[in-house]
Amino acid sequence: MVVAGFLLTACSSPEWVHPNKPSSECTSDYNKYETAATHDPKLQQGNQLLLLNATERCIQKEVWRLIEQ
Repeated sequence: MVVAGFLLTACSSPEWVHPNKPSSECTSDYNKYETAATHDPKLQQGNQLLLLNATERCIQKEVWRLIEQ
């Protein structure tokens, strides 16, 4: 039973959603925030995890939410 539940959740894919914007705008917004994060001197050391976290914090401030589909 637990294995079946795990397999069902493993098949779902997360998606960024916004209450007022279509999902097609997510990529451009995400890229904009990722580019801004790369200009932060603290993130220019090449640590991808820090860059990812900073980008996701920025996009969440703009009301985008990552949900499981």
